[in-house]
Amino acid sequence: MALLHNRVSNEELKQRLMEETIHRITISFYSYFEIVNPKEFRDYLYKHLQLLQVFGRIYVANEGINSQISVPENNFEAFKVFLYSIEPLNGLRLNIAVDDDGKSFWVLKVKVREKIVADGIDDPLFNMHQKGKYVDAESMNTLLEDPSTIVVDMRNHYEYEVGHFVKALEVPSDTFRDQLPMAVDMLQGNEDKNIIMYCTGGIRCEKASAYMLHKGFKNVFHLEGGIINYAKQIKDKALDSKFLGKNFVFDNRLGERITQDVIAHCHQCGKPCDTHTNCANNGCHLLFIQCADCAATYQGCCSAACKETIDMPVERQKEIRKGINHGQNIFNKSKVRLRPKLSEIQKEKGN
Repeated sequence: MALLHNRVSNEELKQRLMEETIHRITISFYSYFEIVNPKEFRDYLYKHLQLLQVFGRIYVANEGINSQISVPENNFEAFKVFLYSIEPLNGLRLNIAVDDDGKSFWVLKVKVREKIVADGIDDPLFNMHQKGKYVDAESMNTLLEDPSTIVVDMRNHYEYEVGHFVKALEVPSDTFRDQLPMAVDMLQGNEDKNIIMYCTGGIRCEKASAYMLHKGFKNVFHLEGGIINYAKQIKDKALDSKFLGKNFVFDNRLGERITQDVIAHCHQCGKPCDTHTNCANNGCHLLFIQCADCAATYQGCCSAACKETIDMPVERQKEIRKGINHGQNIFNKSKVRLRPKLSEIQKEKGN
């Protein structure tokens, strides 16, 4: 019987990835559909994807599937044949990375979750099938030309900070479950306006659009395939990009460049920079933005204190960091702005 989970250390798997000579394609996809037995479906996926040498992260729940994976180029067609053999996934759009070195994942993990995106929704009347209208890149650009259009970024602060659409409103939280009610609160009084929700690959903004309709908003849209698909479409159709900067991605790359605009700043010196990294102190591991000069000065650490610990044994590093709370280990300067109203944001931006 085939093993249905990995038994090799992460260090060895990373080394194997670096030594691979085959080219890999990084893709993401999701679909909301009913899965009666998620555990059985999970095992079925793992068994077949392992044979195709697929790496990545897949979540399975009663409400559907959410995947970010890399596939060997020579197995890509076989992968599509397998995926499309699953009836609810037949013909599903695959978001292909636009800035990809093929080293995004080094192991396959398929996990059963309560939901494919944690939303905190417990209202039995909420219906994912009643969702907003899809917009493609061309329609997105057209809607953005209308000054009355409201664009809402349904990603976390650290994603928004390095890249976002022009005019996009940030919902200042690092959890999707908190962003949903915050978005409703921010947009009160704009129930009849055109509202576009967007996110990385489409999964969060699709659910957000359904939630906004559930809460009484009438003209709700969401960007089909998210930023990843938008970037592909503007390239294929030679359209102007209304998205500026980098698209943060949840794999080893930590970002793919959409335009050359650098709209973020180093969290240590303030220079223009949009390179995310994790603190080299394993007892800290804070996700933050660091320029090349500060990386050299602090040896990849987020602070002088962390720099002092990196040559110590790992257990000693963790002991020193014990009791220091970084929240989700993400640098976030947006949390000082709790539940701002749309009118307050527009005033701040001079609109």
